[in-house]
Amino acid sequence: MQPALTNQLNNAFTLFLSLLVEAIPFLLLGVLFSGLLLWFVDENKLVSHLPRHPLLGAFAGSLVGFLFPVCECGNVPVARRLLMQGVPAPVAIGFLLAAPTINPVVIWSTWTAFRDRPEIVVLRVVFSLVTATIIGWVFSVQKDLRPLLQPAIARAIPIPKPELSEKELAAAKTSPLLQSGTFILSGPGGAVPLESLLQEDRKPLKTDKIEKSSKPSPLFHRVSQERLGLLLDTIIQELRELGGVLVIGSAIAAIIQVAAPRELILNLGQGPVSSILAMLLLAAVVSICSTVDAFFALSFAATFTSGSLLAFLVFGPMIDLKGIGLMLSIFRGRAIIYLMVLAAQLTFLMTLVVNLYLG
Repeated sequence: MQPALTNQLNNAFTLFLSLLVEAIPFLLLGVLFSGLLLWFVDENKLVSHLPRHPLLGAFAGSLVGFLFPVCECGNVPVARRLLMQGVPAPVAIGFLLAAPTINPVVIWSTWTAFRDRPEIVVLRVVFSLVTATIIGWVFSVQKDLRPLLQPAIARAIPIPKPELSEKELAAAKTSPLLQSGTFILSGPGGAVPLESLLQEDRKPLKTDKIEKSSKPSPLFHRVSQERLGLLLDTIIQELRELGGVLVIGSAIAAIIQVAAPRELILNLGQGPVSSILAMLLLAAVVSICSTVDAFFALSFAATFTSGSLLAFLVFGPMIDLKGIGLMLSIFRGRAIIYLMVLAAQLTFLMTLVVNLYLG
């Protein structure tokens, strides 16, 4: 009995280390993208270019994942940064759920694993996109997302400014000093917002004619140093927060994966309903990175239905134990329950159609 327990503990520890080794590079990549968003992206321009309609915004957010090749470990810090920059909730949630699947790395790995079954590759992308878009659209009903967020994230989200009337807008345009914010008086009629210096620290002031050809003033050097310090502080803080929950989630996933009887799961593989439920549970438990989960699913292709394989490939990157631990750095518990239930229901319905009508 003692050797069997020792073997199980060794297996659990091995799986724990493999999950960490597999996930940490993508977590680092996601944190790096998060910091780069803080450095390069002007949130005002970003928000202005996003669709205002909730459904279109959720769809656009889901497609943004194609630009960020991160798995379910790396998408969380990027989604956090998007929310903290004031991006609408449907866009951020669409990205959070779709990015682990709607990216070129995962699509390529899925095609490599299921090259002889291209419908699996296409349906994985379509089902992931539909699920993320619908859930992001549903969350748009909550006009103020702060009650569903962790207090630190809720405090960091910029409060929407009230819309000005035409008369107030005209007055604000006439006198810049009537606008909110801090201004620097740098010449005749040259009131320059201090925020513009932070966003354009490499550009000289238009009103500064004396130093037009000289080196940038010490003010711009100071702003650049402060922004670099802010970038490094953000990366370190997010690594500390997300790394801790990643370790806990990986440990739980490794223990459950070793303890779960695999024979029982395999016996459920041929039922159109039971196979989907089994693979949904398996996807949440094993917490395999979306960049390699297609090869894990391929090992079940001979015993499980096509719909159940798709359920594993669609639901797993959105909701698993590792990802839930990371999401707790953004959302409160009830919001994560909403995400889990909606993602599971939508995935189940779509993959059940595949089992019943597509074989």
